Amino acid sequence: MMTDFPARPENQVTLANWRTEPFNKWAFHHVREIVASAEIANDPDTVAPLAETLEDLSGLTITDDAGKTLDLAAFIAATDTDGLVILKSGRIIHESYANGMSAASPHILMSVSKSMLGLLFGILVQHGVLDPDRLVTDIIPEVADTAYAGATLRHLLDMRAGIDFDEDYLATSGTIVQYRKATNWNPLELGEAPDDLRSFYANLTERDGPHGRGFHYVSPNTDLLGWVIERAAGARFADLLRDLLWQPMGASRSAYITVDRFGAPRVAGGMCATVRDLALVGELLVQDGARDGKQIVPAAWIADIASNGDAAAWKVGSFAPYFPGIRHRLPLQMVYRASDFCERGPNVVRGRRARSEPVRRRQARLGDRQGLLPGPAARRGKDEPDLALGGGGSGGNLNGRGLSEAV
Repeated sequence: MMTDFPARPENQVTLANWRTEPFNKWAFHHVREIVASAEIANDPDTVAPLAETLEDLSGLTITDDAGKTLDLAAFIAATDTDGLVILKSGRIIHESYANGMSAASPHILMSVSKSMLGLLFGILVQHGVLDPDRLVTDIIPEVADTAYAGATLRHLLDMRAGIDFDEDYLATSGTIVQYRKATNWNPLELGEAPDDLRSFYANLTERDGPHGRGFHYVSPNTDLLGWVIERAAGARFADLLRDLLWQPMGASRSAYITVDRFGAPRVAGGMCATVRDLALVGELLVQDGARDGKQIVPAAWIADIASNGDAAAWKVGSFAPYFPGIRHRLPLQMVYRASDFCERGPNVVRGRRARSEPVRRRQARLGDRQGLLPGPAARRGKDEPDLALGGGGSGGNLNGRGLSEAV
């Protein structure tokens, strides 16, 4: 893929095919060559190096829902995983790459980008810039005539805004396709007028229920929070993330985020980072948001993610059937809080203490649908990568295939 100069037509990655197989094998770690982006620079002088104590994990097995047992190598192959880093007690015990990736390759995070926004939001709350209970329209009056009228920032963070939007990744027409074009992720049709992310919200005028009722996953909610953050802080999202999270935590490489034609960031899914730095974010949460004793993400915000949220709202949402519980465990107690999928229960171990654990997940899985693996490993779901924490450490996993027509 993309090895000839120029690439043969059948191997050419374009804006029209970059999220489909086999083109995504190359595209998912070359996104900035396809979509405009803004850099989230690291600071070489403040890098937090991850020590390595590699372990033989060939004996690690994963049992899928059909009862089939896979070793780690078979699991990585079956899930088309591009990169996997597993940390144990803050040290790398496993690192592997495929499909042309390396430790230096930024890979698209898809909806784990939402979790990055959630962490930045918590930092800005600590700084007094944002209040989760404030109305969206207080900060972005441009959406006063849309379905977002009356919604709070917390409604958006927790995906409990009553917005009539069908997040159908297989759709070829309709509002979701307009959304993709507005974010610069899909090409325009011949003669079609260009759109942009902020103007797109004028299309969202219908509600599917009252704000605050049930969980309804709507990616434009998060992109609207990106607009809120930039307006309230008076700075670009990429620069805020750089200054308040990426550099303070000691990222080893610069990240970046896709932007529309006017520079609005696709915070719902457009961030790209190395697998090591994604694992470093996980370690930051294991350490309650601190690095070397210095607080970066407020510990109270992380505790809120782990302990609060509304399980009843989750149960009436569309994702509940995907987390029914697995063998030898009680039914999963799930919520969505501050842009994080969160699992609760006595069997979840976080760091060295038994307590609830924030986990980034997606709704559909290949094989082991719940994606609950022994130890601190995770994998991407059906249409995008994810990050999971557990078992005394953290793991970052980026997968390039599956059904990749994500928003």
